[in-house]
Amino acid sequence: MFTIEQIQQAHSKVKSGADFPAYIKDLVQLGVVHYETFVKDGHTDYNGSNGYSTSSPIKYPDLNVAAQPDPETFNADLKAHQQGKTDYMTFCNDCAKSGIEKWVVDLAAMTCTYFDRQGREVLTENIPG
Repeated sequence: MFTIEQIQQAHSKVKSGADFPAYIKDLVQLGVVHYETFVKDGHTDYNGSNGYSTSSPIKYPDLNVAAQPDPETFNADLKAHQQGKTDYMTFCNDCAKSGIEKWVVDLAAMTCTYFDRQGREVLTENIPG
């Protein structure tokens, strides 16, 4: 079983999207199998094996997530973030402007899927291993 404190320790090493693959490896070692991060307030629901789950606290004041997704702008913002050009809060603001409500990381499939407010998939990426 893992704790929010352990996850926060792993996340403290992340300075940009370029650090994401190493963070994922840390989460796998902790036993996380799936998590959902909500752009509106930054909280994350973490799930492990045997039905274990825990949630992080709200990270920032509510962001207004656009009603309609803008996949083209989102893709450009995501690439910039993955190249280390933006920090986490900038990325969250970019997601909100582009209509991304949440992202879901599946650590078994090694994918990260971004969803709009209607629950439609906007983009699924393979996580580099």
